[in-house]
Amino acid sequence: MRKITLPGLTFILCTLFLTSCSKDNLSEEVSSYDQVVTERLEYNYNSIEVEILEEINLYRRALNLIELKPMVNLSIESEKHNQYMISQGVVSHDNFSQRSSFLIQEVGADKVGENVGYGYRTSQAVVNAWLKSKGHKENIEGDYTHFGISVRQDADGKNYFTNIFIKR
Repeated sequence: MRKITLPGLTFILCTLFLTSCSKDNLSEEVSSYDQVVTERLEYNYNSIEVEILEEINLYRRALNLIELKPMVNLSIESEKHNQYMISQGVVSHDNFSQRSSFLIQEVGADKVGENVGYGYRTSQAVVNAWLKSKGHKENIEGDYTHFGISVRQDADGKNYFTNIFIKR
């Protein structure tokens, strides 16, 4: 029997991911091949979210750290947390342990970190603020492999930010 190496498995998974069909929304689909119910996830990053992802990776590259890969599951969880914070009218890490446990089970995370923010108007402003905060900076520089981001506005047009990091 032939062994599949990590790079080989990564190549196969990337090929499957890149050649799969996408849907306009979340849906459950039964695969006729293995009869397993799977959930297809999609997240449409807006410009400020893309800029944050790029700025964090630019910063990490400057420190000779590995670039983090965006993960849709993490951005969806980030968005859910933003919606929660907006509904509560407060920036918080409420329910982080539940998010962390879910991501450990759902995507196989070994480690989970989270940055939140409020009110910044640009990606550069929020990333700079995170870099000035010891805990947030530790997450940005941390031993992680993937990240997700969500930026949502409240009724007054104020931005809420959630950035989740995981190691797999």
